[in-house]
Amino acid sequence: MATSTHVPIEVYLRSSYEPDAEYVDGEIEERPMGERDHAAWQAAILKWFWKHEQEWNINVFPELRVQTGSTRFRVSDVAVLDSAAPVEQITTHAPIAVFEILSPEDTVKRLKHKLEDYAAMGIPQIWVVDPEDGTFSRYEDKQLVNGERFDEPQRGISFAVGEIVKLLRR
Repeated sequence: MATSTHVPIEVYLRSSYEPDAEYVDGEIEERPMGERDHAAWQAAILKWFWKHEQEWNINVFPELRVQTGSTRFRVSDVAVLDSAAPVEQITTHAPIAVFEILSPEDTVKRLKHKLEDYAAMGIPQIWVVDPEDGTFSRYEDKQLVNGERFDEPQRGISFAVGEIVKLLRR
């Protein structure tokens, strides 16, 4: 039986991890290291949103710490923020969207917990990308649904996620 050591939030916040780790209820959770496919998808998503930052009044960041609860800090592969949101070193206001890109080491259980944390925070667009087959799935009502469109009509954002694929370089 594995044992774990409780780590105070202050220690987590003062520490650096490579790659950045997540913090869940006193436990440090390592994130899988990204491989080339993971990095290529992350770059394509970043490029797509960077092209539209001014038009959609957004900011987009890779691997941003997001405080999803009082004792939970997640690190999204890509986070899309409202440019009017307060500037914070660790985001405490719900992003417009987060993207998680699957790695071979990801487990369903761990991914499910992470997606549930994002939903509990009130993030409206929660996406999972599978680099093996290029599918985009949206997390809605506690399940992943195959998605083809990113729609945030109140923000004037609407596009086919296939547009991101066109920016993919492997």
